[in-house]
Amino acid sequence: MSIILLADDSPHAQRMGERILREEGFEVVSLTDGATTLLRLADVDPDLVIADVFMPGCNGFDLCRHIKNQYKHVRVILTAGLLETFDEEEARRAGCDAILKKPFEASVVMETIRPLIHDAQLARGLFAEVIA
Repeated sequence: MSIILLADDSPHAQRMGERILREEGFEVVSLTDGATTLLRLADVDPDLVIADVFMPGCNGFDLCRHIKNQYKHVRVILTAGLLETFDEEEARRAGCDAILKKPFEASVVMETIRPLIHDAQLARGLFAEVIA
């Protein structure tokens, strides 16, 4: 089973994200700030991180950069509210794999994450072979 780390300081976004993902059979670990997310990455060992761009402690862009430098198999989706000013070009420069707008729409979330989970699992296998 794939683990998805959901990092968002909005309780509503967390509940919506958790509900959608768990109904599809994913294990979800939810955190409320970027600094805690950085600390928990190694022990959670997710295939995918869904992170709000605007979080306390460490914003989504910085979190994405760190993940892409340290965890080669992990895929990252950055999120922001529909009305929030969000620099999609900066998100791409940070290395994010996809962008989702909130509120989450279940079909869009699943359409976005399925190929990323698949890619992460393939990459995890490839990187494990290189390390072994």
